[in-house]
Amino acid sequence: MVTRLSNFFLRTLREDPSDAEVTSHRLLVRAGYIRRQAPGIFAWLPLGLRVKSRIEDIIREEMAAAGAQEVHFPALMPRDPYEATGRWEEYGDGIFRLKDRKGADYLLAPTHEEAFTLLVKDLYGSYKDLPLTIYQIQDKYRDEARPRAGLLRGREFTMKDAYSFDYTDAGLDTSYMAQRDAYERIFQRLGLEYVIVQADAGAMGGSRSEEFLHPTAIGEDTFVRSAGGYAANVEAFETLAPEPIAFDGFGEPVIFDSPNTPTIETLVAHTNAVLDGEYTAADTLKNVVLALTHLDGSRELVVVGLPGDRDVDEKRVEVAFAPAEVEPATPEDFEKHPLLVKGYIGPWSPQGAILGEESATGIRYVLDPRVVDGTRWITGANIDQKHVHSLVAGRDFAADGYV
Repeated sequence: MVTRLSNFFLRTLREDPSDAEVTSHRLLVRAGYIRRQAPGIFAWLPLGLRVKSRIEDIIREEMAAAGAQEVHFPALMPRDPYEATGRWEEYGDGIFRLKDRKGADYLLAPTHEEAFTLLVKDLYGSYKDLPLTIYQIQDKYRDEARPRAGLLRGREFTMKDAYSFDYTDAGLDTSYMAQRDAYERIFQRLGLEYVIVQADAGAMGGSRSEEFLHPTAIGEDTFVRSAGGYAANVEAFETLAPEPIAFDGFGEPVIFDSPNTPTIETLVAHTNAVLDGEYTAADTLKNVVLALTHLDGSRELVVVGLPGDRDVDEKRVEVAFAPAEVEPATPEDFEKHPLLVKGYIGPWSPQGAILGEESATGIRYVLDPRVVDGTRWITGANIDQKHVHSLVAGRDFAADGYV
């Protein structure tokens, strides 16, 4: 059907919307594809809906070619299936929960793994019914703390999710590759550049997880890749630990005065002046205090030690300490733990106590894998205005784990 432009429900904007942070959001609104209803919630206008429908048609065609059949679940789901898998609590504040007039608990589904599994369990009773792959294109809901980037980070969004059911590992691999190949065809038909990277499965779990990422300057994810073809999301990339170093003959740790050096930059400058050296941030051991909020509401502090030329990545620690919520320790946290000397924290004390033991601070201490036995560090002495040099990992301090 031909629609005349004079009758088309379309209004473009001359100016960028004030709430739009990224280019894609600004252009979609200005060109009349979508219209904001609330933070992270958008109405699809006729022009945008046509494009969305075309994309869905391509997805449906490729899903059918891969042997998948389409179903459709309600967005409003009861509590029980998510309670059984533990995800009713695990999602924390990230989902929309509600009660009906009788007081029964429901949620606006952020994903439908439980529903798919229960449906197949209900209708199929024999391995002879398998293999099976079913999928849906459905709106999902997640209570994003900071909805931004338009459709890329919204509270309501459209997802295609597919699930295969197999009774052998070989069948699982076949189903996986069928979906993987379908994704490649979808991206190719849409004319989009893409990179397949190893990913973290998060709350969904699983033995293998890959993401199809479209490289763009305004993206929110970061991935790494090598010339040899390896690629991984930073959340899933695992740091390779160097070989340990023999430390026989190393000198003992030495405490030195370091006034007004609470940062790595000030510490390096002061150390080079006092010790007449050519030290860099990579020679220092940075100790970052994080606060973990567990599912039961309890709060735990943990110290992460890493080379001073590196930073703690927010997404990587979220994955490492999941399902706990992670945030930087607050001034109130430090007040409750007076043995944590802000700006001068380290894994060692003059008495030889190891951070993490009850005799020191009682706080769990984890290390970056690069901090292997035999490496020597300049770091805090757990004394105000003092640091220590020649501190040897594996001899003078240990960790409660690696992250």
